[in-house]
Amino acid sequence: MNNIHYIDQKILDFEVLNDIINTDKQLKLSKISIENINNCRLYLDKKIKKNNDPIYGINTGFGSLCNVKIDTNNLRELQENLVMSHACGTGSEVPKEIVKLMLLLKIQSLSYGHSGVQLETVERLIEFYNNNIIPVVFTQGSLGASGDLAPLAHLSLPLIGEGEVYYNNEKISSSELLKKFNWKKIELKSKEGLALLNGTQFMSAYGVHLILKSYKLSYLADLIGTLSLEAFDGRISPFNELIHFIRPHNGQIKTAERIQEFLEESELICQYKEHVQDPYSFRCMPQVHGASKDALAYCKKTFLTEINSVTDNPNIFIEADKIISGGNFHGQPLALAFDFLSIAMAELGNISERRTFQLVSGLRGLPPFLVKNPGLNSGFMIPQYTAASIVSQNKQLATPASVDSIVSSNGQEDHVSMGANGATKAKQIVDNIETILAIELLNASQALHFRTPLKTSPFLESLLTMYRSEVPFIENDRVLSYEINKTVSFISTLDIDTKELF
Repeated sequence: MNNIHYIDQKILDFEVLNDIINTDKQLKLSKISIENINNCRLYLDKKIKKNNDPIYGINTGFGSLCNVKIDTNNLRELQENLVMSHACGTGSEVPKEIVKLMLLLKIQSLSYGHSGVQLETVERLIEFYNNNIIPVVFTQGSLGASGDLAPLAHLSLPLIGEGEVYYNNEKISSSELLKKFNWKKIELKSKEGLALLNGTQFMSAYGVHLILKSYKLSYLADLIGTLSLEAFDGRISPFNELIHFIRPHNGQIKTAERIQEFLEESELICQYKEHVQDPYSFRCMPQVHGASKDALAYCKKTFLTEINSVTDNPNIFIEADKIISGGNFHGQPLALAFDFLSIAMAELGNISERRTFQLVSGLRGLPPFLVKNPGLNSGFMIPQYTAASIVSQNKQLATPASVDSIVSSNGQEDHVSMGANGATKAKQIVDNIETILAIELLNASQALHFRTPLKTSPFLESLLTMYRSEVPFIENDRVLSYEINKTVSFISTLDIDTKELF
């Protein structure tokens, strides 16, 4: 029973999502969700029988073909044609964990009973999720305005026996999948294809994935930055709460508090300092890391609203006896959030690389490039180059996608959000931050070796002990790419209590 998550009308928050993902919960519709789906479908069926007027997407064409009336006998074919014709995705495949989130979020959106789908369709999507059946979806093709049409078409193809899926880590045709499970293809009813394709679940799934990862990386930036502070023989005074209470940005206060907690009982931080101030990359961690935290909080709020919303079109309101065509599929809120997220996370990488630069510069009693025999050994000279290269790539990727638009559908869809492009760019940036922080950790741990016998805090020493079991101190030159990759693996698998992140 504890391994089941019920799809209901409660707010789906990030703590719950994190739990669903990490404990591999099974999905099940609640009674109220089943009632909502069935009642909405029954209402729509009755409406179609009584009403011959054109209703967008139900008995008309789509996009600029919205004025073309479709005969009642062709409504099923209309929906299947929609799904197949819109499956025009290209580029690389969307990571499986994000496609699985797309399934979850599409199920959640359809469960509210404003979309007109039949229960059988939603139940099949749940079967996909619970059996780890992952439709093959591509990264390119969505303008982020009529929702994520192309990606969601690929997500929906297996319902009608088309497209491909991953099952048991093998890519197979959807027709083969149906045979394996002895399933019949879903006979899509009126409106269903549109309900499946209109929506923001491609963008939203990327958003959920990136928010969860970004909060972890934000924590790690504080943690690794504190190690660098200790390695650089930095001062604790810039983290005094008195400074931050007179400029009380939430993220700034949180960062300063966290760094002070990390430094409790440290011998290094308490020793006499000859220098009066530290460079900004150390001294201003609360202000810079904190600003990124505040940006993350905004993005989290935006995506939280989105994943608890109905984003297809038209929407059905039984109590008001109305079917209304609107624009809830437009990704503008998400597009802006992705751009903000990209800039905020790129800055964490920017300041991290500066700390790495300071550590290898031969300052404050540290040997140049953090090796005992510089000259014969190049030491940690080039990892900083690598970090600098990635930081510059992030600056290029952080150029906003949301300021762009392009006309589509013969002028009917004349403003688009480009949120899907913003999503895939943001993922590249966030993944890059993991590598930049790994390079900083590699350098900070190396530099701390030269501070012995003085020790940092017990908490940080325990982290270093775990890390040293994976990546040893470097005496002489070796292929450091291996050590960087091992460090990336170390921080990506580091288990951090969710309460520490949000």
